[in-house]
Amino acid sequence: MSQPGFFDLSRRYEGLDAAGDPLVAIAAAVPFALFRGKLQRALVKGGLRKADRDRKSAAGRKPWDEVLIFKILVLQALYNLSDDQMEYQLRDRLSFMRFVGLGLEEAVPDAKTLWLYREALGKAKAVDKLFRLFDAYLKDQGYLAMGGQIIDATIVPAPRQRNSRDDNAQVKAGETPPEWEAHPAKNRQKDKDARWTKKHGQCHFGYKNHISIDRKYKLVRRYVISTASVHDSQRLEDVLDPDNTASGVWADSAYRSKESEKMLADRAMKSHIHRRGNRGKPLDPRQDAANKTRSKVRARVEHVFGTQPTSMGGKFVRTIGIVRATTKIGMQNLAYNRRRLVVLERAAIVAI
Repeated sequence: MSQPGFFDLSRRYEGLDAAGDPLVAIAAAVPFALFRGKLQRALVKGGLRKADRDRKSAAGRKPWDEVLIFKILVLQALYNLSDDQMEYQLRDRLSFMRFVGLGLEEAVPDAKTLWLYREALGKAKAVDKLFRLFDAYLKDQGYLAMGGQIIDATIVPAPRQRNSRDDNAQVKAGETPPEWEAHPAKNRQKDKDARWTKKHGQCHFGYKNHISIDRKYKLVRRYVISTASVHDSQRLEDVLDPDNTASGVWADSAYRSKESEKMLADRAMKSHIHRRGNRGKPLDPRQDAANKTRSKVRARVEHVFGTQPTSMGGKFVRTIGIVRATTKIGMQNLAYNRRRLVVLERAAIVAI
């Protein structure tokens, strides 16, 4: 077998371009260098690096470029890959190597390195700041939050915990079962933050991703992560986007209450939240027709939630604890916005 040459690799990349490599479009649409400053500060705050003023010398092995690692974390979110899977794919897939800027002859960050960088971002609570930075970039490009906002939440499953009822009761009370403390390795594998909830007669374990999207562009503008047991309506005020150019707010009937209606009115926002019937008092035809009209708008948020399990490898998180889950799910929301930007840019070109 002959050694591959430069032009052999170039022809491979040309073949990927001809096949419509989606990562090329994302790399072209997103200025990843924009995130460098915040990433550097987050890694210092997260304890992974020392500030330049605290370093005694420049000796030692150079750290991985923070933008390169960030691109890898974006790939993880786009395809929902574990750290080990991500390391393997970086070694195996030309499209991934090209996206992050690695050559065939260069070293690849291992799974432990990816874990350490993500842990540092989580400790620094940096993902939300990176999300807002990209949102500001979107607005600078003309993608303002317009047309009102649509709010909803989706369950993000986590690895199920096979605990006894007594164990679950202690965890809910904020305590750690003595048996777990006696076995530190077992204790580390127990997610004490995730919770059970029931939806449509089925039990789910994990977290919730509460989001607000703008009606016009279907970009996620605000998000909050909670345990799965938190009712959707409890995070309504947290995800409201005050920067939307219109006052309309759409949501399903789970968000409707006297308190939420008053809160929206106090904020000069117009409620388009679905009405719901009560036992023995169903909705009248006029109210039912109004709900159907609202559904035509509210359904746009389902497109966002539908993208993650179908086009982004699923919503499942493999992490333990709400801090890590917040980092992981936040990256998924950020990755969705990047994919959505590519779609919007293509639509703008077609319109021209």
